Amino acid sequence: MRIILAEDSTLLRESLTSLLEKLGHTVIATATDAPGLVDAVALAAHENRLPDLVITDVRMPPNNQDDGLRAALQIRRSHGTVPILVLSQYVADAYAAQLLSENDGAVGYLLKDRIGRISDFSRALETVAAGGTIIDPEMVRHLLARKTGSPIDSLTPREREVLTLMAEGLANQAIASQLVVSAAAVAKHIGNIFTKLDLTPDEGHRRVKAVLLYFST
Repeated sequence: MRIILAEDSTLLRESLTSLLEKLGHTVIATATDAPGLVDAVALAAHENRLPDLVITDVRMPPNNQDDGLRAALQIRRSHGTVPILVLSQYVADAYAAQLLSENDGAVGYLLKDRIGRISDFSRALETVAAGGTIIDPEMVRHLLARKTGSPIDSLTPREREVLTLMAEGLANQAIASQLVVSAAAVAKHIGNIFTKLDLTPDEGHRRVKAVLLYFST
């Protein structure tokens, strides 16, 4: 993949670049602040060479707040086909809600701790670049623990487990393997989840919409 990377920490930026290259990808541009990221993507678009994936930190200069997230949102609105993977130091519900509600896929939100788990990180890159959605498992657990008074409450413990794994971007067979159940059982649980969350068969991207209910108010 051709990747644009935004990270203000020199050490982490160089480490990420090295890791991405070891995984077989090419970092075509880097940015150290949010405006630089927006400019890098705009330049790539002008040259008809949009990246396959943009990776950005949430907290970036110039304000060192949610500048990286806002840059990601701006990129999605200007170049809607560009997959975005956001990295964060901590769980932040509002950040994830804003990003993941923008489109029905090609977005991801990972805690930086996940980078050290190379296989998880590599899978996240591939899933988002392919148009999927990835939400960090820690984010999912955090939201499950605090959500009350929502349709999520109607799910059984097993259905919550399945929805958690869906949020991590796993396909049915992978979910079945992890839970040590049959693929048919997983399909049944997912059907129950869609029914309880009132997601009808004619609605596209039901897996993503089910996950996004975590972030509804």
